[in-house]
Amino acid sequence: MLALNYTIIPTIAVILGAIAAVVRRPGAAFTSAMQHLAAGVVFAAAATEILPQVKHEASPTATLIGGAAGVAVMLALKGFEERFEGPAALLGAIGIDLLIDGLVLGLAFVAGAKAGILLTVALTLEVLFLGVTLTTELGETMRSRLRVVLTVAGLALLLPIGSLAALPVATLSPVVIAGFLSFGLMALLYLVTEELLVEAHEKPDSPLISAFFFIGFLALLALEEIAG
Repeated sequence: MLALNYTIIPTIAVILGAIAAVVRRPGAAFTSAMQHLAAGVVFAAAATEILPQVKHEASPTATLIGGAAGVAVMLALKGFEERFEGPAALLGAIGIDLLIDGLVLGLAFVAGAKAGILLTVALTLEVLFLGVTLTTELGETMRSRLRVVLTVAGLALLLPIGSLAALPVATLSPVVIAGFLSFGLMALLYLVTEELLVEAHEKPDSPLISAFFFIGFLALLALEEIAG
């Protein structure tokens, strides 16, 4: 239940992102900087919390199977996004993305409370700007601002649903859990390299903006050290 409680935070972040985008759309430079920051935080969470848990079990078979499944799912999602266009396709793709984010967050809590809390911080930043992006896209086809916000809020509920799907994993054997964590690790690396950073580099860039990736990475490392 701890995972479900913490999933409320990124769920609210999606809704707040939608409201913020309706009130005032953030500038391109600010959005790029925050996407770099989120990428650094997510990458640090994956490297410091999920990866050590996978290596600790030392099961090459579980790591390869879980990791391969994670790569396959994320590439399939990318293929879906590229093949289909329009509001329905966009909602479907982002809905799957949020569901996977919730699943990965739930898996992080299976690895440990500290891992889950740190990943909550990371994913909250990521989905905040996902809410902004989705609201901006939907605003081009939907005239009602309230309808846009309610649509995004409905999709945000997929986060706790995904988190609930991870709860039974905690009852499985350590080797199987390692496989699921490997799946989550690949999903997080895909999120950083193929989504956050790719979208960030589509906007105006500068050394200062790029530095936010490392600021996010170092900030989460420092937070982890403080948390002990």
